[in-house]
Amino acid sequence: MSEAKIRIENLYKIFGPNPQSVLGDVQHGMSKQELLEKHSHVLGLKDININVPEREISVIMGLSGSGKSTLIRHINRLIEPTSGRIVIDDQDILGMSKDELIEFRRFRASMVFQKFGLHVHKTVASNVAYGLTIQGTPEAESKERSKKWLDRVGLSGFEDHYPSQLSGGMQQRVGLARALATDAQILLMDEAFSALDPLIRTDMQGVLLSLQEELHKTIVFITHDLDEALRIGDTIAILRDGAVIQQGTPQEIILHPVDDYIYDFIKDINRSRVIQTKSVMTPGEAVDSSLTLSHDLVLEEAIQLVTATESMQGNVVDENGEVIGSVSLEQIVDGIARPVAASGDDVQYR
Repeated sequence: MSEAKIRIENLYKIFGPNPQSVLGDVQHGMSKQELLEKHSHVLGLKDININVPEREISVIMGLSGSGKSTLIRHINRLIEPTSGRIVIDDQDILGMSKDELIEFRRFRASMVFQKFGLHVHKTVASNVAYGLTIQGTPEAESKERSKKWLDRVGLSGFEDHYPSQLSGGMQQRVGLARALATDAQILLMDEAFSALDPLIRTDMQGVLLSLQEELHKTIVFITHDLDEALRIGDTIAILRDGAVIQQGTPQEIILHPVDDYIYDFIKDINRSRVIQTKSVMTPGEAVDSSLTLSHDLVLEEAIQLVTATESMQGNVVDENGEVIGSVSLEQIVDGIARPVAASGDDVQYR
């Protein structure tokens, strides 16, 4: 995993007329419901501690009201915290002056919204160039960069159209191109694909992953959809009532749900299409087999290959072809088996 680009430390957000007066109660364990009933304040975030790795996609997910959108808006200070720190490149952004914050939003962090956020009276090209105009980029360069990113997201030829002339998926491509055009290191994507139809949504996920392979941005992506999180996330943090319940790689969360709340999220996932051989292998141990399996091969494909060999096992190799372990049919089957309870060490499988 890369070094942390963003560190969120002991972050609290309480909505109400006097948040500081009830902060101590929350820090000592007062629940969201109790806070509302006793003090008429709303708990938005509770003791959030998350590291966002540089050049990776970090997904923050949860149900409606879990605090995920509140959290992402703290990263560029659209919302001010009640308590805590947000450190980006070793600088606490809560200590930024007004001018420093404006500079940060213009040059270092771009946001892609769920409802596209396009200017209806501007052309597609002008929408993409908007952030560049705010930066003070010369008009000729803005036009050139706008065209470049429209090409990259598959909208070449639509420069002179208006948002109302585009489909929802096309409008979101414009929003993504606008965010990329500023060359910001950080992309904040708040339910960016949630308003799209399923097929268009899947297509946009593919566009994002394709661009990320080349650009390696630090991306914080908000979603309520576990399938989306598993597809695009290098790491995932799951929130409930403003608190982080579990965070880790998609493999870790699927294989080791920490409680029944997380289990409810993952119980219907087709594990054979998500879990990879590296997650179930015996590390560092080669076996007598002519079969080699890629470390990122999903178990659905691995089981077909392993069962075709007499030894019912194979060696697992990394991206350089080096053996890093071995995997057997039994390990693959155990990996596919679904947990029926998620109570710590007492997890049962079927």
